[in-house]
Amino acid sequence: MSDTPSRKTLGLTRKPAAAHADDPAAKPRKRSGARARQVAQIERTRQTEAPSPVSARAEVPGDARRRPRTNEPTQFDEPRIARRPRHRTPRAARPSEVFAIFAPCPHGLEHVLATELEALGFDAVQSGRAGCHFRADWTGVLRANLYSRLATRILVQVAQAPVHTEDDILELAHDTEWERWFGAEQTLRVDTSAVGSPMRSLQYCNLRAKDGICDRLREREGERPDIDTVRPDARVHLFLDAQQATFYLDVSGESLFKRGWRLDKGEAPLRENLAAGLLALSEWDPNAALLDPFCGSGTILIEAAWIALGVPAGIWRPFSFERLRNHDERLWRDLKDDARSHIAPQLEQPLVGYDLDPEAIRAAQANADRAHLTADAVRFEIGDARQCPAAAPSGWIVTNPPYGDRMTTEDPDLWRDWATQLKQSFGGWQLNVISSDLELPKRLRLKPKRRIPLHNGALDCRLFRFDLVSDSYR
Repeated sequence: MSDTPSRKTLGLTRKPAAAHADDPAAKPRKRSGARARQVAQIERTRQTEAPSPVSARAEVPGDARRRPRTNEPTQFDEPRIARRPRHRTPRAARPSEVFAIFAPCPHGLEHVLATELEALGFDAVQSGRAGCHFRADWTGVLRANLYSRLATRILVQVAQAPVHTEDDILELAHDTEWERWFGAEQTLRVDTSAVGSPMRSLQYCNLRAKDGICDRLREREGERPDIDTVRPDARVHLFLDAQQATFYLDVSGESLFKRGWRLDKGEAPLRENLAAGLLALSEWDPNAALLDPFCGSGTILIEAAWIALGVPAGIWRPFSFERLRNHDERLWRDLKDDARSHIAPQLEQPLVGYDLDPEAIRAAQANADRAHLTADAVRFEIGDARQCPAAAPSGWIVTNPPYGDRMTTEDPDLWRDWATQLKQSFGGWQLNVISSDLELPKRLRLKPKRRIPLHNGALDCRLFRFDLVSDSYR
């Protein structure tokens, strides 16, 4: 018998009896979560669609009500099996309705994000500051969440107007049709950001926005939603610029770079959408070999494996739109089933990662397991970048080597020795290195083909691209 206590999975203790309905001190039960949404939906249906007894009787001819029941069915007989009442859901997005959408992304990935969105078939794609604008119907909104590897989240525009004071924000929030998307039975979070706005306090603007939303729902549904800043059912984002305010409905929830497989992050982890961006900017061919000699927890290689296999970035994670009133569960299931049907069974070229830290390799292997990748999909090995061999005659090296705080001890020979190994063993390969050390090309004694500005979190970085030629300093 194990000494470890068994985990309790089902509570069998009898709950105290509920307060009697006649007790004036008894308070009505306040529900939350999915059950609350279901109860509220039934109540709205009962209030709006239940026919009155008088009108119900008036629709049936009088002689039909007096008709004796026989074994022969008539057109006025009630069905023997009671039909489930048709609950009228709040107005959902019409198939022809097109939304203006903003997809934020890390600085430096705007161009490749626009290319990705165009490849997914979206219209009116325009690169902007730290993101892209595009247009799509509601099915497109779901597809953007499911397939985009580079966006941080998907924001659907629901209102926009010029504002001059905080009271204008309150009025705009109050005039927006929030009950279409969520109600008092759901929890709410509101975030505010601004660029060039004359408003003095973003915190006060955020408060005015919440007041306007809650006041409208209380007027129309009799109750205001609770605020939940951790895991809300509905997320609203207010963006302010110099002249106007824009309300967005955040349909993603947690950031899209959270694919659901990375729990072991290692030291100074690279976010998944930035890793996918490095692969896009390096122009890596999914049919070519890929090597990461400083693989850490394996983010670049796992992202590459999903790209090569055609695994959608959001296939195994939840989204905020699944908790909205207009969510079509069947449509969402069909989209995911179609996506799964196009996943390739195996990789054609090797994906290999090395790292000196055994803990990092164990974390990378655990992450690959959670990403549903088999052991032969990506190979992680303990090894020194200065000694790792080429896995194929040609291919790509995409890596995030240690720099800044990750360089616990400075090794003056690291970059020189690594450059020697690259020139001796990797002729014909493409080298792509992200680093905040702007002197890295000089340390490697290599001339970069391109320097692409990027941000890795708060760090100002560059993606250096090199063409490697045997025994050459190109």
